[in-house]
Amino acid sequence: MDSPNQDTIKQFRLLMEEVDEPLKNTFWNMHQGYPNETLVRFLKARDWNVGKAHKMLIDCLQWRIQNEIDNILAKPIIPTDLYRAVRDSQLVGLSGYSKEGLPVIAVGVGLSTYDKASVNYYMQSHIQMNEYRDRVILPSATRKHGRHIGTCIKVLDMTGLKLSKLSHIKLVTDISTIDDLNYPEKTDTYYIVNAPYVFSACWKVVKPLLQERTRRKIQVLQGCGRDELLRVMDYASLPHFSRKEGSGSSRHYENGLADNCFSFDHAFHQELYDYINQQAALMESVAPIKEGSFHVNLPEPDPEDANIAKVIESEFHKFENHKGLFKSLSNLRVNGA
Repeated sequence: MDSPNQDTIKQFRLLMEEVDEPLKNTFWNMHQGYPNETLVRFLKARDWNVGKAHKMLIDCLQWRIQNEIDNILAKPIIPTDLYRAVRDSQLVGLSGYSKEGLPVIAVGVGLSTYDKASVNYYMQSHIQMNEYRDRVILPSATRKHGRHIGTCIKVLDMTGLKLSKLSHIKLVTDISTIDDLNYPEKTDTYYIVNAPYVFSACWKVVKPLLQERTRRKIQVLQGCGRDELLRVMDYASLPHFSRKEGSGSSRHYENGLADNCFSFDHAFHQELYDYINQQAALMESVAPIKEGSFHVNLPEPDPEDANIAKVIESEFHKFENHKGLFKSLSNLRVNGA
């Protein structure tokens, strides 16, 4: 079932009407005026099983309360140099919008190093971008286009992907688990570009293991994917690494940092950082804000996802054994978010 059944949604809504007030409050922060659409996301993530979707949503709401997610946009990563270091090593940014109005999120999978701050800061930064997307970017796009826009497009750049980056596998897995369980079905399509041979070979093995719903979302494009991406977005919204064949780097582009959506100096990150500081100032006027990094409770990964990760690692071991390459796990674990 690909389209929502109104009776199923009604049943789900009735269950949600019975939850206590704290859960209802954080649910409002999630749905931003579109409760049915939010319920549908969780139903899709659990194959339209109301009982399983209800449990997933309740677990998510409890996670939000326990970890104060509703207030995370008022918790800046300070000082600025630390946040700049996070941005320099966790390559994510908003490059523009698709022709249908969906935000285009670029991710530098291959060149992210996660080595300039503690794990807690990277997790905090990731969740803040999720919340800013859901509470600011998507509502703004909805108002602009006069229709609900609740998903984004992600372009994953595999430039620099190597088999030697074992150090941040756990962090990437934890981030993916957070997204799978608490931000399900927020991505319309994943475009994979600049894929090296090691990824392409591994993808052939992993693809059949994914759920059909997930497989339909993932498109592996040739080279930097420029021509294919221009069918769904204008040139100005292309991530910098997809604007020129053979550019060779997620980090740098010929026009400088202004065009690099990963950079702290890019308009998106400047607006996000200013927004968080403004929210922090408002909160400070009510109660002092505690400094320090954000600590989030990490849920257990889905057993099926864990199995897929084991298969990926096994494939990488084959590369190590047969081609003398360093062993690793891929940075790609796209499922749900």
